[in-house]
Amino acid sequence: MPSTAGKTAHKPRKNRREPSPLAEALASVGDRWTLLVVEVLLAGPRRFNDLLAEIEGIAPNVLTQRLRHLEHQQILVAQPYSERPPRSLYELTPAGRDLAGAMRLLSDWGARHGASGGEGPRHGACGTPLEARWYCPTCEEPVAEGDRDDEDLHFL
Repeated sequence: MPSTAGKTAHKPRKNRREPSPLAEALASVGDRWTLLVVEVLLAGPRRFNDLLAEIEGIAPNVLTQRLRHLEHQQILVAQPYSERPPRSLYELTPAGRDLAGAMRLLSDWGARHGASGGEGPRHGACGTPLEARWYCPTCEEPVAEGDRDDEDLHFL
């Protein structure tokens, strides 16, 4: 029988009209350019032209659309710094900064499974590949798969 270690499966939803948490996240940040905008903004606030220069291949109109969408989703804020011409400084909100963990996991996955055939992050002290685990900050300990209260996503 093939191993299913590390694979995920969704439990069937009782009410198909209710979007899953994953569907809600993808509606906010699930297109090609949005996470690249967030990646740049994780390093700190940027102006439009800075974003345009740092995100290779993005067209100005696409960047404008993504910035408006992210502002509408309350993932970033646009702070005007010039009225004539109108210009803004873009900065992540706390909700936007919360995407850092998910982006580290996606980057790790991309490094291991992408066309470049690279590796994910390693522990600096011993060189062992790092693994993500659920952690409870109140109890200050890792959470075992069976101890999570999560109805939407189950790991096999």
